Amino acid sequence: MKPFRFSPIKNKTQLFKAIEYIHFESYRLCKQNLGYYLPVAGNIGVFCHYEEEFKLLIKIREELTDLSDNWNQKYFRLYKPIVIPAKKSIPETTYTYLYIRKPDPEHTHVGDVDFYLEPRKYKELKQSLLSGKVMEGVKIFERPDLDLIRLYDPDTDISAFVGKKTMTENVGVKTNLGNKS
Repeated sequence: MKPFRFSPIKNKTQLFKAIEYIHFESYRLCKQNLGYYLPVAGNIGVFCHYEEEFKLLIKIREELTDLSDNWNQKYFRLYKPIVIPAKKSIPETTYTYLYIRKPDPEHTHVGDVDFYLEPRKYKELKQSLLSGKVMEGVKIFERPDLDLIRLYDPDTDISAFVGKKTMTENVGVKTNLGNKS
């Protein structure tokens, strides 16, 4: 049995299978921990576990993204957004930015998704957590450089976060992202 669910990813087809898995597992985690679905911020990350895998996925990312349009030299804008059709109660979702994380064999997660929560509601949720409210699978992300709330479950191999900005807001473009209604 492989130590990682998808790694080493060896081609574009396997990359997109991992992206689809990250997407649906993130939505499952969002519903499980918050009780409802949030729209995505617009980015999806795939985590590597091997150096050769990372080199290959960077080459694939270079084919799929505009290298001059990136946020923090980390999230690259896709030429063609990844649209994942609705499935059961999970809405159709559009990802406009892709992140390939450097290899880290110590962490088994497949990848991550950031969800968007309107700033006022985000502030209320964060304040309730800071005030001591305990929500299973929900906590403030312990990185002072990032203002995010982490959704977690020890039985899953993805990461999901909630923030108050979309990727478009992060990069300074004023367009609506996330779920199509």
